[in-house]
Amino acid sequence: MVKAEKEILTMTKNEEKRLQIAACKVRMGVLTATHGAKAGHPGGSLSASDVFTYLYFKELNIDPKQPKIPERDRFVLSKGHTAPGLYSALANRGFFPVDDLPTLRHIGSYLQGHPNMNTVPGVDMSTGSLGQGVSCACGMALGLKKQGSPARVYTLLGDGEMQEGQVWEALMFAAHYKLDNLGVIIDHNGLQIDGPNEKVMGLGSIPDKLRAFGLNVFQIDGHDFQAMEKAFDAARQIKGKPSAIVLETTKGKGVSYMEGQVGWHGKAPNDEEYARGMAELSAQLAELEAV
Repeated sequence: MVKAEKEILTMTKNEEKRLQIAACKVRMGVLTATHGAKAGHPGGSLSASDVFTYLYFKELNIDPKQPKIPERDRFVLSKGHTAPGLYSALANRGFFPVDDLPTLRHIGSYLQGHPNMNTVPGVDMSTGSLGQGVSCACGMALGLKKQGSPARVYTLLGDGEMQEGQVWEALMFAAHYKLDNLGVIIDHNGLQIDGPNEKVMGLGSIPDKLRAFGLNVFQIDGHDFQAMEKAFDAARQIKGKPSAIVLETTKGKGVSYMEGQVGWHGKAPNDEEYARGMAELSAQLAELEAV
């Protein structure tokens, strides 16, 4: 589905498997964190687990040992409620211990319900109020461009978040200032807290709207690492305008009883559900590692 004129990179099967294994571990971390918190947002964290994995294990120029190094790429989680997915990716990438994930939302824990750049290593912007993260990312991108930095900025939005007016103001800003160092990513899983997007507030064609606002657009399977590599590589080569990658995803991806179920937008698994989900993911992991 990638609308790129040419394919420069071809991911090897070994690299694809490495990412699939990492994504499975990220999903396990999502369940572990939300179960430990007895709260949180697993559905959208799971739908975005593959892109979290691709960003932190492939795309971003980062160093877990130097999380604030000036030349790093930046990532802004505009849909900040899916912090469990971001935290799991950061932990599995080495920014902090995986064993800390069960402390999510606990009093005194540095891993609170929304990302906090002051307490969590690897978090570049504190987010939570929907619609605002993309504005922050635009400011970062413009600042880096004025400094002559080669660093890029990526921001991940939920599709329900696209109903916020501030998103579209920010995208106009991005196009006006020709922020070709900005990558806007949309997790299009079709569900938000109150139900299907189209019933809550119809979005129409997100790719068409993005193009109308001056962005270069790719629309791909958000669970396909081969497609991600092609889209992210092509986006990096676009000059003079920002790019957007629309990911077609499944809410709750990877855990059978959560997939496509709006009720798992903001509900933590109980002990039985946690055990069932972890058993499924453990089986997936074992199968991947055996091949």
